[in-house]
Amino acid sequence: MAFSDPLDESLLSHYSACELCPRRCGVDRTADQLGFCGEGAHMRIATIEAHLGEEPPISGSKGSGAVFFSGCSLRCRFCQNYQISHEDLGRKWTIQQVVDRLAALHEQEGIHNVNFVTPDHFLPHTVAVVMLLGQRGIRIPTVYNLSGYQRIESLTLIEPVADIYLPDFKYATGALARDLSRSANYATVALEALCEMVRQKGFLDTSIPSRRGVLVRHLILPGHVQNSLQALSMLFVEFGPELPISLMSQYVPVRQFPSGSPLNRQVTRSEFQEVFRHAQDLGFRKLFVQYPGELAQDRRPFLPDFHAVNPFPGNVRTGTRGLPQTHDSSSRPVSEERSPQGIGGMP
Repeated sequence: MAFSDPLDESLLSHYSACELCPRRCGVDRTADQLGFCGEGAHMRIATIEAHLGEEPPISGSKGSGAVFFSGCSLRCRFCQNYQISHEDLGRKWTIQQVVDRLAALHEQEGIHNVNFVTPDHFLPHTVAVVMLLGQRGIRIPTVYNLSGYQRIESLTLIEPVADIYLPDFKYATGALARDLSRSANYATVALEALCEMVRQKGFLDTSIPSRRGVLVRHLILPGHVQNSLQALSMLFVEFGPELPISLMSQYVPVRQFPSGSPLNRQVTRSEFQEVFRHAQDLGFRKLFVQYPGELAQDRRPFLPDFHAVNPFPGNVRTGTRGLPQTHDSSSRPVSEERSPQGIGGMP
């Protein structure tokens, strides 16, 4: 079935021989050919909601208008959103339906921004969505929540509509990137992409809510502390102490790895402490951190189940509209001279 969702020809053309991500599959997605991401040119989305699970400059008090796309161009084996990145969960949305949903969240919930989560394979659609929102008078910041594995050409495409970049920097070594994401060139590609994002927007303004800039995330993987130490060192050498960093420890095994793999468990406190101390020793001044102990074993408010009506329990509002329910997973920036005791963390 040919592509039918109205889209400007200059945007639609990006799908006809798709090279939106560094995989550069070259397939004709307008003819329903599927690339590495597993998606054609029909935009598919698992959920759109006011999300409270980002760092405070992004979520603020009223939430981020998060659009969780189906499919993924990186497809990490440990993905915390495995249901939508690997298992084909989601449904087709038209551009107008996405605009209507985001407009309703802006009017009813007061979302601080639009947040496209893992959107690489639908970047042309995101441009159209932002332009239509602007025509309706909705000009809140646009967040691109990315894997870090981006082409410069694609970042140039979205530069006019992007305000905030929220990229990962996952791997320092090709071997681990190859094993977990089939992307041995991840570190080289991601560093180039981060440089382009910083060139476009600068470092994140950490006011709440933020309106512009780049915040880099790093997920600590159990049993792979050395990867984290090297990744942080690479970021410091490239960008210096003012780069805002979100150090995440919320890894949960959502699938079974071979027996004996450390990826079958969560990050330990000692693993986190070693990585956190390294970030402080390097001299990063804008850190968002999350202690492993803050994520109760039986209460993970931002570990999603996209089969549920409310995929993220932590997003469920209580009482007054616009106020999140109380939870213990907020994140606060800390400087290098702060003690780790008592610091909150990102979900």
